[in-house]
Amino acid sequence: MTRGSNPGPWQSPEMTRRLARRHAAEKRFRLFGMGAIGLSLAFLALLLVIMLKNGLGGLDWSFLSGSDSTDPSLAGVWGATKGSFLTMVVTLALSFPMGVLAAIYLEEFAPRNRWVDWIEVSINNLAAVPSIIFGLLGLAVFINTFHLPRSSPVVGGLTLALMTMPVIVISGRNAIKAVPPSIRDAALAIGASRVQTVFHHVLPLALPGILTGTIIGMARALGETAPLLMIGMRAFVASPPQGFTDPSSVLPMQIFLWSDEIDRAFVVNTSAAIIVLLVFLLAMNGLAIYLRNKFEVRW
Repeated sequence: MTRGSNPGPWQSPEMTRRLARRHAAEKRFRLFGMGAIGLSLAFLALLLVIMLKNGLGGLDWSFLSGSDSTDPSLAGVWGATKGSFLTMVVTLALSFPMGVLAAIYLEEFAPRNRWVDWIEVSINNLAAVPSIIFGLLGLAVFINTFHLPRSSPVVGGLTLALMTMPVIVISGRNAIKAVPPSIRDAALAIGASRVQTVFHHVLPLALPGILTGTIIGMARALGETAPLLMIGMRAFVASPPQGFTDPSSVLPMQIFLWSDEIDRAFVVNTSAAIIVLLVFLLAMNGLAIYLRNKFEVRW
């Protein structure tokens, strides 16, 4: 028998069967993944169709420019939309810089000891704490202790910032850790200080990943109702807030209140408010993605 006629180990019947099983498993996994994506998109499409069907008829200028009212024909979402915007401004202004600075310190400057390890474990645990616990914390600290105005965007923003900050810290640390050590070594080799290395070289490369975590955290904060219930933002507010300390509502809370109304005419208002909330969320995420792509450094 010639050498070429002897089948190698990859052409043996046993190996052929093993490869066939592997290819079949990969094919099943791809089909399972495509099915999961299709099912998710189907649920999303069903939600959008139902909301558009029920809510498009209620979207008009009076609804978009009005505030809450006991009369469904006069009720609008401008007050809740403005309250959501002011609350998100406070949340982003506090959680983003503090979360990024905490991530930079823990990843680049903090010594490796038990105290730092305890802080890291605490931050990871805070990211999994139920949101209503942050509402209780906001009620106890910001309202009962510091006597800040109840139902105001400043208190809502402070409470949501506490909830969002651990997500930003965790994503920021992962993004900073993903920057190759050679970037740091090269910067230090040409005479840059530790601070210059971090802020001039490491941070620009990690910024897209940090912004991704910020998008996730802010999207979660925008849709929260449980912590805002605890600080009184479910109150009936008939006029839009004029500042950060005025009483206001937010879009998720407004949707919750209208969905609990006995008058069936509020069903249209609820669906229309959900459409406004989705547009608000898409606009906020679109802006964040644009900024992430704009500041992304390719290397």
